[in-house]
Amino acid sequence: MKRQPETCSRLASNTGHLLLAAALLALAGCATGGGVKNAGVEKPAVAAASTAPAPAAAPATPSVLHLSGEKTGFVITEPAPVGSEARRDFEKGTALFKEGEYQKSAELLEKVIAAAPSLTAPRINAAKAYAALKKPELAEPHLKAALVAVTGHPAASNEYALQLRKAGRFAEAREVYEKSLVLFPEYHPVERNLAILCDLYLKDLACAQAHYEAYSKAIPEDKKVKLWIADLQGRTGHLAMHKEAGP
Repeated sequence: MKRQPETCSRLASNTGHLLLAAALLALAGCATGGGVKNAGVEKPAVAAASTAPAPAAAPATPSVLHLSGEKTGFVITEPAPVGSEARRDFEKGTALFKEGEYQKSAELLEKVIAAAPSLTAPRINAAKAYAALKKPELAEPHLKAALVAVTGHPAASNEYALQLRKAGRFAEAREVYEKSLVLFPEYHPVERNLAILCDLYLKDLACAQAHYEAYSKAIPEDKKVKLWIADLQGRTGHLAMHKEAGP
């Protein structure tokens, strides 16, 4: 039964997906309902309110907020000064990627990276463009840089692990997935893809079952994974019977 890895294009409720095509001042891993939090953008206070406490300053480094209660997910805030030209280039580069113009997309995104090297979204999208161009050697440095900027960054981890898996670097892919899951358990595509990696590539069926079941509990509407769990249980049951029977 074929397993299809999950990328950032699939958006389900409560998955904590990242809005990589969102405003560059703050990149949000959306909660249920989504939305982008604009960090560090405040309207000037009117004179009559001059005695009110000053708003908290935007963080100088990326910050992560994990949501709880009715909304689940997380918000990653990456403060950085970005000019209008870089914003336009980012939006155009992202649109070109969707149109299949991978080389032009990568070139525009490289301009954005040069203007704002600390931001993760341009690097992740550039890495996806290079992967589509079959140039993983150009994608990997950008994904590593994104993971340095935001440790365990879910979208960067998901993309990097997929590329590592395609390169046959299965143990490294597993490490990337597992590190991200510890820090961002709300980002369910990573759990799903780790299960696939353990199932089909590492042949670690216990690992596969644990992560399939965790994913299915979080995303019960994904019927494919329920079929995969049943298939896996059938295979593990067959293996157990074979071991009991002996050689």
